[in-house]
Amino acid sequence: MVETGHFALVLAFALSLVQMTVPLVGARVGNQRMMAVGGPVALTGFVLTALSFWALASAYANSDFSVASVWENSHSLQPMIYKITGTWGNHEGSMLLWVLILTFFGALVAIFGGNLPATLRANVLAVQGTIGAAFFLFILATSNPFARLSPAPIEGRDLNPILQDLGLAIHPPLLYLGYVGFSVCFSFSVAALIEGRIDASWARWVRPWTLVAWMFLTGGIAMGSYWAYYELGWGGFWFWDPVENASFMPWLAGTALLHSAIVMEKRSALKIWTLLLAIITFSLSLLGTFLVRSGVLTSVHAFATDPARGIFILCILVLFIGGSLSLFALRASSLTAGGLFQPISREGALVLNNLFLTTATATVLVGTLYPLALEALTGDKISVGAPFFNLTFAPLMVPLLVMVPFGPLLAWKRGDILAAGQRLMAAFAVALAAMLVTLLFINGASVLAALGAGLAFWLVAGALTDLAVRSGLGKVSPRVALARFAGLPRSAFGTALAHLGLGLTVLGLVGTLCFGTEKILSIRPGETVELSGHTLRFLGLTPAQGPNFTEDRGRFALIGADGNVRGEISSAKRFYPVRQMTTTESGIRTMWLSQLYLSLGDEGADGSVVVRIWWKPLVTLIWLGGVVMMAGAALSLMDRRLRVGAPSRRRAQLGAASPASPS
Repeated sequence: MVETGHFALVLAFALSLVQMTVPLVGARVGNQRMMAVGGPVALTGFVLTALSFWALASAYANSDFSVASVWENSHSLQPMIYKITGTWGNHEGSMLLWVLILTFFGALVAIFGGNLPATLRANVLAVQGTIGAAFFLFILATSNPFARLSPAPIEGRDLNPILQDLGLAIHPPLLYLGYVGFSVCFSFSVAALIEGRIDASWARWVRPWTLVAWMFLTGGIAMGSYWAYYELGWGGFWFWDPVENASFMPWLAGTALLHSAIVMEKRSALKIWTLLLAIITFSLSLLGTFLVRSGVLTSVHAFATDPARGIFILCILVLFIGGSLSLFALRASSLTAGGLFQPISREGALVLNNLFLTTATATVLVGTLYPLALEALTGDKISVGAPFFNLTFAPLMVPLLVMVPFGPLLAWKRGDILAAGQRLMAAFAVALAAMLVTLLFINGASVLAALGAGLAFWLVAGALTDLAVRSGLGKVSPRVALARFAGLPRSAFGTALAHLGLGLTVLGLVGTLCFGTEKILSIRPGETVELSGHTLRFLGLTPAQGPNFTEDRGRFALIGADGNVRGEISSAKRFYPVRQMTTTESGIRTMWLSQLYLSLGDEGADGSVVVRIWWKPLVTLIWLGGVVMMAGAALSLMDRRLRVGAPSRRRAQLGAASPASPS
């Protein structure tokens, strides 16, 4: 099976070369047969890549230690779930997952792109094939997941203990679906530049693909944040780690692309800017791939340290980023600019949104790459962390968040800012009330905390105001308003949910950062500790044996105000003998939207244990907001106006039905 997987990978690479060249040449010379080759080749390439991935996953599931990748990242005693997820818990397997998702999206374009102009479809598939060919070659040349060991070892070296978690099954696939999803937008942009024109089909396709990629990337970042939060035992949710930034930058640029695509679809404006954003967003995804796999960073996320791999990926970056930007510089001036609009309009609001988001992206990019550039040029090592980003990124986000509720309430082409402000008076009142309540009635609240709470409620109330205005609430009878509400397009609900989810995330950040408390102490069995009105009694350490680890689990009883036990929280120190690594398993007790979080430290000679305890108010809203934003994107995707070709099919159906109709 291993050899079959390797052979399938080689065949997939060969087909990617065919997909790269034949449809492109066919589009150039106007040969319909050559252009038609792209679809079947893309489908076959996906099937072969899926077969190759299945072969590798089977080797992991069966603990085939004759495969070098399996030996380095698996163990026979691992639970089956971690054997399977270990398939992509390493450099070689994760790259195979990367190209699997890439070919999957190429297959989707081939299946659902039948109503696209033949030349556009051919060029898009050719660009997708070019990306696939580059990464297939990278895998085969430097990262062969099927390399054999002879003689085969009896036992494996085990998966990194930090990765032995359910988060590995969710976080990387979601993140890669986001990263690679933007490759389709990139392919459409390069295809438009090759053809030298942008048509309605292009605009109609870019926005749904952007929504898909943005949705998955949002989920991937949120899941990664929560995984680090509970797995590393540090009590934080974002470290401004360079590799975290590498996923955050495409998200920021993708958010700008999503809003720009809306303007382009609705008003045929910002065409050239949308093209550039699509290129930049995928370029940032490629940059993230380079940072993780080049060895230039030391991070919990980093997979590879082989310089040869780094140089190869750098060449890929130069090829796609440099090539696409050069093509843009050559051809962009020949493209039509699109429709005009007034500064005060929904288009203007979305342009302002783009300016803030792209500036924020540039800020994160500078903070991430500057230490690397400085080390490469001078040899000096510096660290750019939270203080820099708090002083540069945060000031850009605050005015952007203030403006978010105005956008949906402004008219297209020419808007009235005063009218939009009047519609938002109720939302402003809610935000003001939240500020006053926070400042006057919550102990320890600062002015900054009150402003943050007001901003969060402003976003939530603003999103609900958009739906209320669209429904005519307060202007028509409740029955009519309800009927209008039910008849709103799903994209309207999607937009409102996305903005509401953003408000929930902001509220979670404010609650945790401004009102969270922490205590570090040494505690003995039977002693109690109190934090923010919560009392914990340490019950002692209990040794336990896992499938491939040993642990000392600290048990804490949660004592209510009446002195009775309300529950139990446990945290553990685990030791993995194969890897000779120790991990901390945090103990978390969720109370509504807040959490009591504890983490074990070292054990003293007198039987005491160092423990860190946090009370994190509203912390779950940080990730719940991400889920709500994903739901908003999914709801927008279900809007039939985003289904390519739906109107034409509808017209065809009506045309077929009309002769039979008595009217």
